[in-house]
Amino acid sequence: MRILLTNDDGIRAPGLKVLEKIARQFSDDIWICAPDEEQSGMGHALTLTRPVRLRKHGERRFSVTGTPTDAVTMGLRRVMDGTPDVILSGVNRGANLADDITYSGTVSAAIEGALAGVRSIALSQVYSKDGTADEAPFGPAIEWGARVLAPLLDTPLPKRTLVNVNFPPLRPSEIQGVRAVRQGFHDYSRGTVVEGRDPRGFKYYWFGLEAIEHTLDHGTDLEAIDEGYISVTPLQLDLTHHSSLGALADRYVD
Repeated sequence: MRILLTNDDGIRAPGLKVLEKIARQFSDDIWICAPDEEQSGMGHALTLTRPVRLRKHGERRFSVTGTPTDAVTMGLRRVMDGTPDVILSGVNRGANLADDITYSGTVSAAIEGALAGVRSIALSQVYSKDGTADEAPFGPAIEWGARVLAPLLDTPLPKRTLVNVNFPPLRPSEIQGVRAVRQGFHDYSRGTVVEGRDPRGFKYYWFGLEAIEHTLDHGTDLEAIDEGYISVTPLQLDLTHHSSLGALADRYVD
């Protein structure tokens, strides 16, 4: 099995090392192509207005001066000498749950893989609200990663789909199991914008997410994490709201 690894936290991120350890439980044919620096929150951005540079860090290990989408594109078109069987993105330092997936570079890297027709899986490690991103414990991902991935590597999935996995912020022994769940929803209306001043006296603004409320609907990724389960969510690239097509079509009848 040939596996391409990527992320949005950068080539030097501890979560990428964790992901490589997980991947090597399935194959030795591992390739890495990740952003040179952290690209969190970049979503599915593609670099179009400046050149992207490719850097080699070792055997089958590369980085790009661009986004996670750039990394997957370069990995598939310039780095690898063949198409991978699977693309793994992560392990992200922090949750990618509910609506966050639309911002996530981790998930977007998997989206790019799915667009290319490659089985793609995004993995993220939730960290405790009492800690910081730098203190994110990857124990759950390390201990449970292979167990979660094994069924996902051979389960038949429709084209243009991907899978989003999140590990709860618990000790590995405290995890209750794995749940296949749907995407949840956040309330972003309470998000904050923090104002400050730089050393020269000019204002700057920092987006804060600490006030976002979680809607723990039954059967969602948010509920699964809250109850101590690993969430596994299949996602589709078709964003069409099919139930609205009829109503809109009726408005344009000649």
